[in-house]
Order: sequence, then structure tokens, then C-alpha cells
Amino acid sequence: MSNLHPHLSMTALDILKKYWGYPCFRDLQEDIINSVLEGRDTLGLMPTGGGKSITFQVPAMMLPGLTLVVTPIISLMKDQVDNLIARHIKATYLHAGLSLAERRKVADKCLYGHCKFLYVSPERLSSDSFIDQLRLMQVSLIVVDEAHCISQWGYDFRPSYLKIASVRRIFPKVPVLALTATATPDVVTDIMEKLDFREQRVFAKSFRRDNISYVVRQCDDKIAQLVHILRRVPGSAIVYVRSRKKTKMIADELTFNHITADYYHAGLDNDDKNDKQNKWKQGDTRVIVATNAFGMGIDKPDVRIVVHIDVPNSIEEYYQEAGRAGRDGNRSWAVLLVSDTDSRTLKRRVTESFPDKDFILKVYERVGNFLNVAVGSGYNHIYDFNFTLFCKTFDYPLLPTANALKILTQSGYIEFIEEIDTQSRVTILADKSDLYHIPDSTPDDELVLQALLRTYSGLWSDYVFVNEAVMARRFNLSQEVIYNSLLKLTRLHLIHYVPRKRTPYIIYTTSREEPRYVQITRAAYEDRRMVMERRIGSMLSYATSSDKCREAMMRHYFGETDIENCGRCDVCLDRRKRSDAAYSTENIIDGIMYMVSTRPRSITDFTSTLSFRADDVIATLTRLVDEGFISFSPGDALYRKK
Repeated sequence: MSNLHPHLSMTALDILKKYWGYPCFRDLQEDIINSVLEGRDTLGLMPTGGGKSITFQVPAMMLPGLTLVVTPIISLMKDQVDNLIARHIKATYLHAGLSLAERRKVADKCLYGHCKFLYVSPERLSSDSFIDQLRLMQVSLIVVDEAHCISQWGYDFRPSYLKIASVRRIFPKVPVLALTATATPDVVTDIMEKLDFREQRVFAKSFRRDNISYVVRQCDDKIAQLVHILRRVPGSAIVYVRSRKKTKMIADELTFNHITADYYHAGLDNDDKNDKQNKWKQGDTRVIVATNAFGMGIDKPDVRIVVHIDVPNSIEEYYQEAGRAGRDGNRSWAVLLVSDTDSRTLKRRVTESFPDKDFILKVYERVGNFLNVAVGSGYNHIYDFNFTLFCKTFDYPLLPTANALKILTQSGYIEFIEEIDTQSRVTILADKSDLYHIPDSTPDDELVLQALLRTYSGLWSDYVFVNEAVMARRFNLSQEVIYNSLLKLTRLHLIHYVPRKRTPYIIYTTSREEPRYVQITRAAYEDRRMVMERRIGSMLSYATSSDKCREAMMRHYFGETDIENCGRCDVCLDRRKRSDAAYSTENIIDGIMYMVSTRPRSITDFTSTLSFRADDVIATLTRLVDEGFISFSPGDALYRKK
């Protein structure tokens, strides 16, 4: 219980040292923490890897009651809760993938003061029952992670985030801390307006990264260029692509070229993901080839190079992913590979992201049919949604269909939650004595129960994640036997077993309408399309420019002023090389003209006397002869023309 009360006698630095073991705060962290402790609404703009979580976790430990954290990334939500629990801090989370029994248990823990942090996905804020429970909780701080999601000008707008303003009105005196890694000035202003900030208070860290060299490489064969780069730059690497299929294909190609590599995408199960992450973090795998599902919450400071095979849709996405290089402060590279077809590919993405409105309405109608939701019903209900089967059933293309669902989300008719991978979990409902006399139990049931009790602790107090494969190996049982016995024990109300499941969800945020009454709003379609076109234009400008400092272009995009060139990107280095070459040529000319002003000279005189490369001296002599400044005498000596 000691974690649930404010640490009145401890400073923020004391808390940091006690629970996180860090000797001091990083840039901006302490400023943001002090602002929160003063009760002020605060926006922290901290580039990826800047330690955002510390800015709310530390003050939360000094405040009474509960800190509510809204975040859209469910995998990151679980990681942060696990990390807090490992530090003996009570934390839990709520999202659409939890069962009703689990949601009730979470609510009870928060209502009775047995929790310090409650992480929630934004769609939970639309639940009337959750809001009613929230009113009864002692909330001391509201944290909005990935705060750019609240702005329709942000690159990942989520309408469910707009509910946060109504939540904060339940707790008018509670400060709000909004955090994001990337936001333009327009988005910064919009975040504060949408969250009803009582004053404009922004702490922004510069987007400058002194140890990263940004490079763009024009090439026809990106894989060959990738292999070339990885052979020249040693150390750990991330390679980003946009399709799951390409992750494996490129990882196989790198392995063929004797570069240890693996692949990663959202479609893998959790065990695979964890195994691949761990091998990469430990250095057993040098290169991870991944979609943008990889990187969030993965703290590996010694990544030396991040390569993008495909051009991202925006500067925001590129900066965030490239910024996973060099978090240890050592020299690192962010390389973008560009080909002649990329411009057309990016423009095609706009068309795919905004399919025809008639198609969107047809998707809306058929989702209702597919889920057996009658017109006029469905409001606030959560439905498992087999997206792949839906597309196969109606012969719909995957990408335009997914984007149609996102537009329907932004228009306020549904909430489309993409694939959530939830692990199996178990809690014991019965008293210990009841487990000795299980009716109609078989030897397998008894063995499975013993396997459960011997493998996992804490089963009587909460849901515990379990792994059927681990139990099967350890106790020489089949996974099918374990699964069936756990279901049987659940039917007997001795335990509650929630099997592993990976599925998208649909939440109806209004009752199902007939298609003729569905309005695709201008804000969700035309305005969003215009914003995407503008972002892609900025990204293409970055990718194709050859005369502007890469880092300066990004910093300007994010609203920084008085920006100097970085001196490290490919453009700056090329400019310096040309400048050095020009300076060198001028000195060679000066030397040659001085020598011929005294007497005629042989070519050997010049190459042996001047302290420049012989080839450069001869090339300059040839140029001066061609331009008529010097000439050959009959004896092949060079002299200055009068």
C-alpha cells in the first residue's frame, strides 16, 4: 500500500533514484515534472528516446491517488505496466481485448485504492460504465501519451482521443500532461485547444541530434545498396519497410550475404516477437528488418544505423523511426534509399488511403451484415472482427478496406481497432479447499491444475499470463489437453481462463445506420486527404533535395527557427567537399602562376614542387593551357603568356 500514497518527504530526484536507479534527470524531464507538481497543464514535446514516461511516472509517485494514462499503443501499454510492476509499483490497464470479468477486476482495484497507474486505450473513454466508475476514483493526474492523435492535423488522428476533454471536465482541478515525440506548430496549438488547457505551457526539446548523420541515397537496386551500406557501417541496425512480406524477403537476402538478420511485423505472435527482439537486443542478430510495428518501447541505445527501404508518408514518421539510432550519443547514421519510382508510389498511397465514398458506404453496410448487427442497434458494443475473413468474404482489397474503416472511424460511426494480440491468462476463483475435490475431474485435469499452480504465482489475487506451450513441455502434456482442462475448470467456476486471441475489433460509436444516412464528413475525407498530400509533398522534398541540409529541413518543418546547417548530413558533406575542392584548385592556380612568373618550368617542376596531388596539378595545368593563361615553349617548358 505504500506506493499508493504521496512520498511527502521525497524529492523528484529521490523518487527517480529509488525506483528507476538513474542518478539525474535528462533535458526537460525535471522542468516538466515541476510543472505537473505545480498543478499546471503541460505539453512535453520530446523526440523519441527522450524519456517521456519518466515525466509522468515520477510525479505520479509524489501525488495522492491514481494517475490515468491514455495511450493508443496496446503492446507498449502492457510493457510499461510490466516495467512498473517489476519496480514494485502497482499498475494495470484496460483495453478492448480484455474480458468483462477482467475489466471489472481492474475497476475494483482502482476504486479501492489498490492501484497507482491506470493505462487505458482511448476507445474505453466512450464507455458510459467506465466513465461512471472513473467518477468514483481519486484521479490526481491525467496523462495523454501520443498526444498528436487528438489533432486532426496530426499524422495519426484518432477521434476517440477527443473524449479526453470530457474526462478532464470530471476532474477540473487535475492537471493534464500531454506528451508527443513529433508535432508541427499547428498540431501543438491544436493539442492544447482540444485538451482545454488553462494556459499555454509547452516544454520543447530541439529536434537537433548532434550524433546522427542523415543521408539520402539515390539508387536503382535498393537491396544491393543496403548490403553495401551494412558492410561499410558496423554495429546494430534497423531496416524499415512498409510490407510484412518484404521484411522476411530482405532478411533472407541479408542472411544470404552473410549479414545476420531477422524480420519483425505485427502479424507475428507475442512469443515470436519477444524472441526476435531479445536476440537483436543481445546482439545475436545484427539487423532487424521490420515494419513500423517495431521500435516503440524498445530501448536499445547502441543502434548504429537505421535504413529506410521505403519512403515514409511523412517527416513525422521518418524522424521518429530514424531517431532510434544513436541513443547512446555515439556517431550513428539514418539512411533513406530513394529510387525513381518512389514519387509515384507515395502519390498512389493517397489514392489507396482515400477510396471512393461509395465503396466506404458499402464497407459500412457489409460490416453490419458480417457482424449480424441490426439497423438501430450495436451502440457501444464491442465486436470481434475477423478482418481477413471479411475481405475474403466480400472479395475486397485489404488496404482500401482498412482505410475505409479508418475513415468511418474518423467520421464517428465506428471505432476500428486493428489487431490486438492478447496472451492467455488465468485467475483462480475457488478457495484452495475446493481444488481438492473437483467434481468429475480426470487425471489430466488434476495434472493440469498442478502444472498451473507450480508454474505461476499470484493466481488467487489477479489474472496471470500463462503459456500453454511452456506448461506442456515442463509437465509432458499436450497443449490440447491443457486447453481443454482449463476450459473445463472455467465451466466449473473454479478458475477463469481467457485463451490467447489475436483479432481486430469494431466498436459501434453510434447505432448502426442505413447507408443512405451515413455522412462521410469533410474533416474525415477531403481535409485529411489535403493534409496527407501536404505531408507527402514535404517528405518528397526532403528525399529529392540535393542543396538543403537534411536536419535543417526537418527542424524547419517542426517549427524551429534560427537553424544552422548540421555539417554532418550528405548534403553538408558534399557541399564541404566541393568547397574544399574549389579552395584547393585556387591554391594550385596561385602556385602555378607564381612559378611561371619567374621563369619557364617543366611539368616535373610543378608536380615535384607544389604540395598537391600530381593528378590535380596536371589537370589544372591543362585547364590553364586550354584557357590561354600559360603556353608551351619550343622546348616543352611552360611559361606565362603576356
